[in-house]
Amino acid sequence: MSGPSVAELRRVAQPAGHLERRNGEHWAGVLYMRRLSIYVTWLMARTRVTPNQLTWVMTVAGVLAGFVIALPGLWAAVAAALLIQVYLLLDCSDGELARWTGRTSLTGVYLDRVGAYFAEAAVLAGLGWRASAVLPDWYTVLGVAAALGAILIKAETDLVEVARAKGGLPAAGESGAVQFRSGLLGLGRRILSATKFHRIVQPIELSLLALATAVIDAVRGDLAATRVLLVACFVAACLQVVLHLVSILASRRLA
Repeated sequence: MSGPSVAELRRVAQPAGHLERRNGEHWAGVLYMRRLSIYVTWLMARTRVTPNQLTWVMTVAGVLAGFVIALPGLWAAVAAALLIQVYLLLDCSDGELARWTGRTSLTGVYLDRVGAYFAEAAVLAGLGWRASAVLPDWYTVLGVAAALGAILIKAETDLVEVARAKGGLPAAGESGAVQFRSGLLGLGRRILSATKFHRIVQPIELSLLALATAVIDAVRGDLAATRVLLVACFVAACLQVVLHLVSILASRRLA
């Protein structure tokens, strides 16, 4: 079948500066996944598959990872980590295919955000299920609570754009309204951001951490490591819900 070369596709689907976006590209995408996703996009460009269809499959992979990680045993953690890598791969490829075919749309942006919501919540809830000795118990509750926290964090970010749109303002990224009214708060945010503690609840990092704790649990013969990770996720989610809200209200993003 005829189609673009990889080089032609890369010029359009991965334009100069795209991978250097400060908030738009995950470290794993820059490090290795974009090197792989372009070949998946190259294959998809020869089919009738649409970008939104890839996004749906991405979402299914993320949610399925949450179900799989809830299963006992080391191999379940391995399978969940692999499913999250598929999720990341398709998350890269759907946008590339959209840019190549010119099928970028608000529907695609919306579905991509919904997929991120579902995947993050599913993996956290699944981790809580995995950590539970008797279902349901307090570890199950912690997993669901952490999942709710992850959703609230994303909602806080997205609601900035809702508020700006209702106020007739451009998107925050376009206006550059990210400065803090207080220099002390700005410094505190930079320090917290440098710790990267917020990434513990994100699917890619969490799936790898869950795999590491599953190995430790297999050696020890208990669930202690997984439970420690779950508690850390719960604490991180709770802190982020509060701190992220404060950072938004103290910044100029709503001005």
